[in-house]
Amino acid sequence: LRAAATDGHRLARVTVARPDGAESMPDVIVPRKCIAELRKLLDEVDGSVGVSLSPTKIRFDMGQAILTSKLIDGTFPDYSRVIPTGNDKILKIDPKSLMEGVDRVSTIATEKTRAVKMALDRDKVILSVTSPENGAAAEEVPGEYVAAGFEIGFNSRYLMDILAQIEGDMVEVHLADAAAPTLIRENDASPALYVLMPMRV
Repeated sequence: LRAAATDGHRLARVTVARPDGAESMPDVIVPRKCIAELRKLLDEVDGSVGVSLSPTKIRFDMGQAILTSKLIDGTFPDYSRVIPTGNDKILKIDPKSLMEGVDRVSTIATEKTRAVKMALDRDKVILSVTSPENGAAAEEVPGEYVAAGFEIGFNSRYLMDILAQIEGDMVEVHLADAAAPTLIRENDASPALYVLMPMRV
């Protein structure tokens, strides 16, 4: 069973073992609003969730609550084409430390871009933000990195959103260059992976 979501700037994909009874279920597109409501309801659920489909609707049965939504009629983008497979510059870093560093330096970023620059060097990342209105901020975060040094920019909010989903104490950031999509995952056995497009800084 695979779920994916994208907004053109970032992508999330989760793959889990297919549950019993789902063999004949087709691919469907579920509205974002439905997923937001489902997340709230799942916080209160301890047991399993029943999922049923009709040609135009999806239903989630959580025992005390039932959520029904219309499906989106259309074709989901072929997101597999944007998942990088050859990114050879790998940063291994504590996701909490990286997220906290990004959060601190991004406090002076402009609301419009929220851009943060990552300068990668041997076993460290230097995070920096420069704002004409608010000045500059920089912070160094230790990590495992042995490839050639280079700089890349990201939307700080998007990066922190992804890092907040990593439950372990290490995250792998697979990079290629300053213009190529970046792959982020906990490790190669993780059911979840994320792709983040860089931005100019």
